[in-house]
Amino acid sequence: MRAVSRPAIETVGLQREFKGGLKAVAGIDLAVAPGEVYGFLGPNGAGKTTTVRMLVTLLRPTGGHATIAGFDVATQPGEVRRRIGVALQEAALDLLMTGRELMELQATLHGIPRRAVADRAALLIERVGLEQAAERRVATYSGGMRRRLDLAMALIHEPEVLFLDEPTTGLDPTSRATLWDEVRRLRDEGTTVFLTTQYLEEADQLADRVGIIDAGVLVAEGTPAALKAQVGAPHLDITLGGPEPDVEAARIAVGPIGELLTPGPGARGAQLSLRVAEGAAAIAPVVRALDEAGCVVEGIEVVRPTLDDVFAEQTGHHLEGAGEAQPVVPA
Repeated sequence: MRAVSRPAIETVGLQREFKGGLKAVAGIDLAVAPGEVYGFLGPNGAGKTTTVRMLVTLLRPTGGHATIAGFDVATQPGEVRRRIGVALQEAALDLLMTGRELMELQATLHGIPRRAVADRAALLIERVGLEQAAERRVATYSGGMRRRLDLAMALIHEPEVLFLDEPTTGLDPTSRATLWDEVRRLRDEGTTVFLTTQYLEEADQLADRVGIIDAGVLVAEGTPAALKAQVGAPHLDITLGGPEPDVEAARIAVGPIGELLTPGPGARGAQLSLRVAEGAAAIAPVVRALDEAGCVVEGIEVVRPTLDDVFAEQTGHHLEGAGEAQPVVPA
């Protein structure tokens, strides 16, 4: 019989309650497979960072339990720390040291043999694209460069599990793209990555599975595609033109093609929303039906379900900033 591998990260009823009865994490069950990128998605204050701090042994759970690579975070913290890499939101870097000095210090602290320290540090500095800045003091680094250095330090001992807490918040598109590429490469190499983020696109692009947390509770979990499919089919946003658009005639014309929806809050008066199973393939029959009804079409946009739609369906509200434009990451 084939052996079943243990989860790289597992929590059962994980809780953290602070003084005053504030329950930041209210009983989370997770099982992250080895080599998986798990996206932990939610707004500020949802419990993402508190969960990570418990998993990396910086905060003791007040209920339930959690294991990393089979070791309990509360009773075996030393074993856990040997197997994880951690890059938190605020990198604790000595600004007076150079990038190379910090990397070599980190390698030494992790017990890497002295003869291998310099080579290991140089390899990772090159891997994150900082070889030209290796001899500069960290105080001269940009925010994106510091994030990349922090990631390299977290990888110095080749951890089984890597925790990235909001790794790209505030970064420019180029720095964000660099970090995205590194996460993909780590997955290809078999490293388990636990990624917390507020960015819908980041979770959609990088995560094999996504857990959505709100008010300390896991409200949805699955692959990005499966979660979005639960919300429903794509819809068409149809904007009518002409001096006096006849919205009612347009509704009658397209009604047989799909399901008419209430237009979103940003819709103009002469706009329809039509849910269609065919997506873009439904555009031609919609245009034909509207033309036959004497309606002028100014524009049609195919709108597919997003992870924010999943979040809104589960919680009744949208993720903070979900409707705001995010920096475009180069392909």
